[in-house]
Amino acid sequence: MSTAVSYDQFLADFRETIVGATARLRNITPEESRRKLADDDWAPIEILGHLVDSAANNHQRFVRAQFTDDLVFSGYEQDQWVSSQKYQEASWSDLIQLWSAYNLHLVHVASLIPEDVLTKSRSPHTLDEIAFNLVDKNEPATLEYLIRDYLVHLRHHLDQIFDEVKQH
Repeated sequence: MSTAVSYDQFLADFRETIVGATARLRNITPEESRRKLADDDWAPIEILGHLVDSAANNHQRFVRAQFTDDLVFSGYEQDQWVSSQKYQEASWSDLIQLWSAYNLHLVHVASLIPEDVLTKSRSPHTLDEIAFNLVDKNEPATLEYLIRDYLVHLRHHLDQIFDEVKQH
């Protein structure tokens, strides 16, 4: 994952991703949001629910990491989180609003982290287990990497949603 883009530009891209995707998500009907391509796949509404869960888990990681010397975080059972919250039965418009507001808040949180905290090299970490693009356990990691990786994960799932809706 490239960190060539400045952090300020990254934050602007993060915000634009949320604003742009929110508008596109609102063009998807509630019926389209519930259609699955296959029985064992998540429907778009479940993918968006997963992204809410990811925001919730990463929110606490982004905050906690500012007060620790490591990046050791537990994972979470993604499938169980999605199934237990029954996103298929949720309001599509409410879920879009929640996802959008939560991620705009994460942009705000990420924008306030001091550069020395953001770029501090950390060991140990669990980014070999919880990151979207894994970091070798023997290599140090940074909070900035985790935040940038979060956006890569988010975009991956947004692409899934928009691709899935197109295929129906």
